[in-house]
Amino acid sequence: MDRAAQAAVPDYLDPKLPPGLRLVEAPLVVATAENLRGYGELVGDPKTHKVEIVRWPAQGWRPVDGDSGDEGGTTEGVFSAWWERGRLMGSNEAVGGHYLLGWSDPPEAGRPAAGAAAQEAGAQETPARAAPSRVLLWHANYHPDGGQLFFPLEKKPFVVPMALPGDDVKPEHFKTFWFDGSAGLYMHPNVWHEGVFPCGRAGRYFDRQGRVHARVSIDFAKECGALLEVPLALERGGGGEGEDFASEDNRASASKRLAKS
Repeated sequence: MDRAAQAAVPDYLDPKLPPGLRLVEAPLVVATAENLRGYGELVGDPKTHKVEIVRWPAQGWRPVDGDSGDEGGTTEGVFSAWWERGRLMGSNEAVGGHYLLGWSDPPEAGRPAAGAAAQEAGAQETPARAAPSRVLLWHANYHPDGGQLFFPLEKKPFVVPMALPGDDVKPEHFKTFWFDGSAGLYMHPNVWHEGVFPCGRAGRYFDRQGRVHARVSIDFAKECGALLEVPLALERGGGGEGEDFASEDNRASASKRLAKS
């Protein structure tokens, strides 16, 4: 049996991570039409933006008929992400997914493990303090069957870590793209990612993606002995806290500073 056929299902709510993992930062850049080439596109209108669907691959030398193999279409819903006791949790209505996306600090620092209660909407915490300035990711994936579109429902800044297609991906290949909330993101098929992350304490995003929802994964901890460090803010304070981009002044300031980097 080949390696792909043996792929296990990741435990998205309780990943088992060893202590002492190294941190690899994914550099932060402002998303533009130019630097998104190869990754995807800016989205102004999610209602009209097309999502690519990849034709089912031929199994031999005979090609798949041109009017078949790509008729599964898309599915859509709301992707939500929120901070809960130092953990970034997520849910995706489009595919019925629930996730522990990452941590504000290495998990061995005493953060509790995620449980089934993380799936409850009421578990979201909304304290008035600033959001964490980073998230440490243990996992990323790509979809070979189709593209994926995210659009911010609350028009607030968010980030998406991405790496270009290729199965030999490493944490060092990722970049963190920062969006000011005025536009969304469309990702091409096969682009590595792990959801969309708010720069504040919580965010909701319209999601449209291929209905087949094939998923190819990397476990950074198991494969690379690392966690991917994704910046959520430009200026970091102590204890994992950082700048909140909610105000228009902060958004403008962040855009200017990032444009110079």
